[in-house]
Amino acid sequence: MPWHCIFALPQPRSDPSPPQPSLLPFKSLGIPALFLLSFVLVSHPSPGSWPEMESVMTFLCFCCLSFILSFGIGGRVTMVQGFIGTFGVNYGRVADNIPSPEGAVTLLKAAKIRNVKIYDADHNVLQALKGSGIDVIVCIPNENLIDFSVNEERALEWIKVNVQPFLPDTHIRGIAVGNEILGGDGDQSIAEALVGAFKNVYSSLDRLQLAGSIEVLTPHSQGVFATTYPPSSSTFKETVLPMMLPLLEFSSKIGSNFYINIYPYFAYKSDPEHIDIKYAMFQSNPGVYDAKTDLHYDNMLDAEVDAVYAALESVGYEKMEVRISETGWPSEGDENEAGANAHNARTYNFNLYKRLLKKKGTPLRPKIQLKAFIFALFNENLKPGPASERHFGLFKADGSVAYDMGFTGLRSSHGSSSHLSLKGIGSQGWLVPYSFALSVCTAALLMVLTTL
Repeated sequence: MPWHCIFALPQPRSDPSPPQPSLLPFKSLGIPALFLLSFVLVSHPSPGSWPEMESVMTFLCFCCLSFILSFGIGGRVTMVQGFIGTFGVNYGRVADNIPSPEGAVTLLKAAKIRNVKIYDADHNVLQALKGSGIDVIVCIPNENLIDFSVNEERALEWIKVNVQPFLPDTHIRGIAVGNEILGGDGDQSIAEALVGAFKNVYSSLDRLQLAGSIEVLTPHSQGVFATTYPPSSSTFKETVLPMMLPLLEFSSKIGSNFYINIYPYFAYKSDPEHIDIKYAMFQSNPGVYDAKTDLHYDNMLDAEVDAVYAALESVGYEKMEVRISETGWPSEGDENEAGANAHNARTYNFNLYKRLLKKKGTPLRPKIQLKAFIFALFNENLKPGPASERHFGLFKADGSVAYDMGFTGLRSSHGSSSHLSLKGIGSQGWLVPYSFALSVCTAALLMVLTTL
């Protein structure tokens, strides 16, 4: 029996819906047992025993945190919130010259980036993330969706192979079902399969008792909207609604967020004569006024996010949270790609980073903290298309910084070696002493149990 079965007995149900666990009557025995075990582990380690005890303590901490996330105060089920803070990065690997997954994790930890999204479920990457404390969203490739939509067992098998074996040491917090499926010129049969695949992935997680800790999501492009200007007038395309409405209904039911890829760069590139680049890059500018809502926007990103909220509200989902699954600015481009240079890339991403650290919302949703994944970790030399597509990275292929964001590279920008060490990162607070971590987790669990 999986360890999490100790805490919950799922009730039978005919449809894939959020699990409704019932607590076992272990309060009277659980508190003394956990306290005693914590005391023994922390206070009486035998010489040389810490390596063997590491897995035990990791297990206990994970049990504690999973229990709190799954039940919350008073035994209520809480929705998955797989995002630490407000800032993350997309780790694309369409390249043959970038650092190894271990090198990428070293960069992420040095930059204190706690959220990463990848475009597959590569086992080498997931293994490198083991024990890092970094939350990761994996992705099911678009080409798998048709199969998964008609065969839940195939979705279940994919999760058993690509997700379950890496838990809990690798913090897989989300599964993206495809990427930018709706609203484009892609295969219509894949678009029609999205809802079925989405439901079957959730149902598979539910069967494995993982639905309470892993979010099911699908990132959209801005191609799903008929219009986004002004923000209050935003609506979904009529051609998208047959797939979007059931997707939103199910996402709302299971507590998933709406993920959107937003690139002010592409808007500016398409019309540099009429779009103020300062408006696109969070710099001082007159801004834009939306008369319908009486709201003023001083940057394009906030306006685009509120356009998403307006479109969701127009179809009855005003309470759904919007998160940015991709945004960024290229540091280089072809001659006809306006604004694609290192100065603008640094300005956009640095100002975005500062804006996210303020943990504030948008003018239309001021109480919902904006969260975003920057695209991307590395420049990717094998990506097709214009030169800008290969220069969205915060880091160059050799691990040096593409421009100054306050991050440290694996190598200096001048090519001299300045390799980071995990020991140094640990001294900055990443590697928390096990006794302290265990004590905190145990104390948190005891507080929850005393409220039951």
